[in-house]
Amino acid sequence: MEISATDLAKMVNGKVEGDGSVMLSSFAKIEEASPGSLTFLSNPKYTHFLYTTQASAVLVKDSLKLDREVSTVLIRVADPYSTIADLLRIVESSKPRPSGIENPSFIAEGVDIPEGVYIGAFAYVGRGVKLGRGVLIYPNAYVGDGVEIGEDTVVRAGVRIYEQCRIGSRCVIHSGAVIGADGFGFAPTAHGFEKIPQTGNVEIGDDVEMGANTTVDRATFGSTKIGSGTKLDNLIQVAHNVEIGKNNVFASQCGIAGSTKIGDWNMMGGQVGIAGHLNIGSFNEFGAQSGVHRNVGDHERLVGYPAVPVRDFARNAVYINRLGELFGKEGKKSK
Repeated sequence: MEISATDLAKMVNGKVEGDGSVMLSSFAKIEEASPGSLTFLSNPKYTHFLYTTQASAVLVKDSLKLDREVSTVLIRVADPYSTIADLLRIVESSKPRPSGIENPSFIAEGVDIPEGVYIGAFAYVGRGVKLGRGVLIYPNAYVGDGVEIGEDTVVRAGVRIYEQCRIGSRCVIHSGAVIGADGFGFAPTAHGFEKIPQTGNVEIGDDVEMGANTTVDRATFGSTKIGSGTKLDNLIQVAHNVEIGKNNVFASQCGIAGSTKIGDWNMMGGQVGIAGHLNIGSFNEFGAQSGVHRNVGDHERLVGYPAVPVRDFARNAVYINRLGELFGKEGKKSK
């Protein structure tokens, strides 16, 4: 599909600077773009690419000031990042959706298949499963007995959803994710560690995205919960009876230990570890590789191991860099 810069600017309420008749047919990164492509600039670190990019048009912030002339067409908008995201969603939604039931696949007797549902080859859909309209279940996925999946949710190839788990509408579960495996519960005895049966389930809200090979364990009793709008990256572990609120964003390799409760709108960098049985509030930010061993309130910014406020972490880093100097002085005094 091709569109002129002028027509695209009308779609996004933008203002064109340059030749509005130039045609756009693809998206690209600003440093790798070629003629015919559209790119964007939102991070100031990439500003220098604006003067060398081969893209035919660049979405930029309406307040951007140029140091010199550019050879590309500029489309000024309020927020380039959200604008490019909106355009990508439009393109993605225009792609054809798979439909129908492929063979061989297994669908238990009595399972209703609503309008628009797709079930790929070698998928397994167990007894008592309830599917909403437009659910897509890709090949080799496993949907256990009694699972409920809401409308327009996408279950990618190789996903495993254990029995009795509930998934909301418009979720995306990426390949290799496991929802509802047994929690890590063992009781020490004189003869070793005996398994504690995990009798609960997992409940996932609406508009949740779960990355590849992420795991959410079922509860011992009750439910492990992921709130609506939360986004989990690849390779995340959520242990049994954890409760995560709405609109959280967790980067790859985070681990949340059992029975911890997390509020809304928290952000975690990669490899953040949260100990068990804690209460984490809302609107917090955790830097990559932070280790959290205490309850956290609201609106905190923590980093390091153990996790401390960002200002304290920066101060400690200065002290650590001066340890040699400080010990040198102490050594001279002792002599």
